[in-house]
Amino acid sequence: MNQIAYDNTTPQGTRTIEYIPQGVCSRLIKIEVDTNKTIVNVAYFMGCSGNTQGIGALVKGMKVEEAIKRLEGIRCGQKSTSCPDQLAQALKNFL
Repeated sequence: MNQIAYDNTTPQGTRTIEYIPQGVCSRLIKIEVDTNKTIVNVAYFMGCSGNTQGIGALVKGMKVEEAIKRLEGIRCGQKSTSCPDQLAQALKNFL
């Protein structure tokens, strides 16, 4: 199943996707990445507000590959994934 609900690139080259995460409380992740593959903004919709805002603030300005490396595989309790892991999965669309 394609988990990208929206994909657009501006004339300046900034690409925005809206990703539908699986197996977590969050229902949508909106991600903006510039032409240098640097994360410009991340916004989660639903989920644990403080935690998801924190994730977005921490990865802002980070290279996509570095964020994937740091976040992939993080689990939430007994779940096989987490909001950070789902962001890593979404960021793979920018590679």
